[in-house]
Amino acid sequence: MVVSLVVGALWAMLPAYVPNNAAVLAGGGRPIDAGRTLGNRRLLGAGKTWRGTVVGTLTGTLLALALNAVNDPLSAVVGVELARFPLRVGFSLAFGAMAGDVGASFLKRRTGRERGAAFPGVDQLDFVVGALALTLLVAPAWFAATFTPPRLVVVVVATPLLHVLTNVGAYLLGLKTEPW
Repeated sequence: MVVSLVVGALWAMLPAYVPNNAAVLAGGGRPIDAGRTLGNRRLLGAGKTWRGTVVGTLTGTLLALALNAVNDPLSAVVGVELARFPLRVGFSLAFGAMAGDVGASFLKRRTGRERGAAFPGVDQLDFVVGALALTLLVAPAWFAATFTPPRLVVVVVATPLLHVLTNVGAYLLGLKTEPW
């Protein structure tokens, strides 16, 4: 029961978990804020780029479609009914994750944090809030059927742990300049 709950929750979030990692790998390009400031601080910072946002969104959306392709055989192997992702859901999870991260960058700048500075809680859940909120707006019936309250609890508890592990791994591989 617990294993199927965790597997189902993490599966449903995969299209939201991958985009920010893909954006880091794609990196560079024109910043979304084009260098603009609000007061004396950048709106978002140089780390939020159009290329990263597009690559992250496409990667998450394509991952959702790939997960659909392996859904039936994998569901049989793990013994859990895994979510299927309509195209609009794959896109909303992926783009919502990217938008949540951009929103957190805006909050960081407004609270005086520089690029790469830790913002505990926000750093770990910004993309989750963005992905879930956009998906709820785009596909409310799918959202309600997939993200039951127990699954939402798993997502909120497991995501910070996964976030820390993946960021430390990216830092150790030299893909990030800070381990958070």
